[in-house]
Amino acid sequence: MTFAYGTAALTTRFRLSQLGAEHPPRAIATSGISDDSRQSFFELLTLKAPIAHKTIRTPRLKSIHIQPTCRYINTNSRADQIMQLPDGRTLGYAEYGPETGYPLMYLHGYPQCRYEGSVMENTLHRHGIRMIAPDRPGFGLSTDKSNRRIMDWPADVQALAGHLGLPCFALMGGSGGGPYTLACAHALPHEMMSAVGILAGGGDWQAGADHMPWIYRISALAADYWPAGLQGSLGILVWMFRSGLNSRKGIQWLDGYLRKDKEKHSKTVEERRMEILRALFEPFKQGAGPAAYEAKLLSQDWGIAFGDITYNNLHIWHAGEDWNSPLPMTEFYVKQLTNNPSFKVYENDTHWTIHRHLDDILSELIPESSSTKA
Repeated sequence: MTFAYGTAALTTRFRLSQLGAEHPPRAIATSGISDDSRQSFFELLTLKAPIAHKTIRTPRLKSIHIQPTCRYINTNSRADQIMQLPDGRTLGYAEYGPETGYPLMYLHGYPQCRYEGSVMENTLHRHGIRMIAPDRPGFGLSTDKSNRRIMDWPADVQALAGHLGLPCFALMGGSGGGPYTLACAHALPHEMMSAVGILAGGGDWQAGADHMPWIYRISALAADYWPAGLQGSLGILVWMFRSGLNSRKGIQWLDGYLRKDKEKHSKTVEERRMEILRALFEPFKQGAGPAAYEAKLLSQDWGIAFGDITYNNLHIWHAGEDWNSPLPMTEFYVKQLTNNPSFKVYENDTHWTIHRHLDDILSELIPESSSTKA
């Protein structure tokens, strides 16, 4: 999902004006925007046509073996691990749930990182599932990759699976991780995946940008025509939230919010606050550039030929009231899938409440886990 389920409402209710920032950020220059681009910003508010580029067909990857001697560094935390990819880049990843549980590769939302999986920790233990959650390039601990494509991601997933000695695993992507999950279903060897699931996945903009909220349309256009501006804007937002939430008033406000349901958690309010702050800002550890670039990838043609996906154990769950990832944009690509995937819509749920069904979703994705529930 896009950040932790319980903190989505937190960030939207947070009033920065009350928290104060001591050092204002530098203003963003606008002289680099062409007249055509300025006009396009306003046209996009009522855009009916898709923002799209030609799909380039990519062949399925062959089974490979990653030598176990490839460099691997592990910190004291299962949530902060890294490995070296064959091309020399670093891939960061986290693990949650029992170490001997059924392996599930989880692809985080946007703009998030490996820490997103932490909100499912209790559920994973209940189901006996070992979750492996990698950072995408430029997020968290993973080295950025110039001009990367969504279809480049399956090779990194395959390398991580080889590194961990996983011949077969389940795969699930949430929110912005959905397109990357489809890329894996398209490109990875079928025998490597026991099941593939997409939970409230990002929709295909080729369905028409008019389905999206106007602020997302502006962001998509900025990502394409003025990436420096989007990067600067994201950087300012991150700076404001970091300054505000780490101030005395911000800490008091956040602690007060967390005390409302403290009886439901075994961790202290302070521990939960530190986890939230870490999850909020870890995606931007290398700056806002990778997030700005991924906004472009997600809002353009993903490079996936949906009709060529032949994997036959694909599950898709979506919320009927999801405005963050509108249902019509998911239905657009589901109709093009040829292997009749399982497609379930929770009519009365939103992007932020569909997690209520996580027990059922995991039981459907990994039937083996159902018998381990307490």
